[in-house]
Amino acid sequence: MKILITDDHAVVRQGYASLLSVMLDPCEVVEAGSGEEACLQNAAHQPDLIILDINLPGISGIETARRIIKRDPETRILFFSMYDEMPMVQQALDSGALGYITKSSSPEVLIDAVRKVASGQIYVEHELAMRLAMRQQPRTTSDQRLQEMTQREFEVFVMLARGFSVRSVAEQLCISAKTVSNYTAMLKSKLDVSSTTELVHLAIETGVIKVAPEPASI
Repeated sequence: MKILITDDHAVVRQGYASLLSVMLDPCEVVEAGSGEEACLQNAAHQPDLIILDINLPGISGIETARRIIKRDPETRILFFSMYDEMPMVQQALDSGALGYITKSSSPEVLIDAVRKVASGQIYVEHELAMRLAMRQQPRTTSDQRLQEMTQREFEVFVMLARGFSVRSVAEQLCISAKTVSNYTAMLKSKLDVSSTTELVHLAIETGVIKVAPEPASI
């Protein structure tokens, strides 16, 4: 099996490449550090499967998937991401990918997902699949506004809602702090909120982020 791993962290790529090489025999792993590079590597190597992160420098993983699948509809893509928010998972699957698991998954889940997606089956991590099923109901106005966001706007929205500072968001997404500030202003306008606190409340209300329950008093 030939696998293309796309992640902007070399240590992460090499770690998973080693894991796959041990647990899948035979297995050839090709690496890419950005979406643009993934498009080039896919054309050059024609892998059986692409493992793709969402948060990439340049074009996002979701846009990368769209470009690759537009060129070759038979390409099999498995998203492997830190994000477990339902709108993000849905956008990833809507791009044409066959699978989605989070980076908190066990190695066994990763290998199972790789095998199934490489064979043309759909694979979504169990908890995410359950939450996606529960989400198939009429959307509120807030949900509709989230669906109207661009990919980058949604990434900034999620990170701000999680408590990241403007500087941290800029560093994670490889863009300038000024660009993040501009996205923040656009988000507030688009979502009809006036503060970051209201952004957080909206994220909780729509299920974009989860709040851990308070411990029961004794």
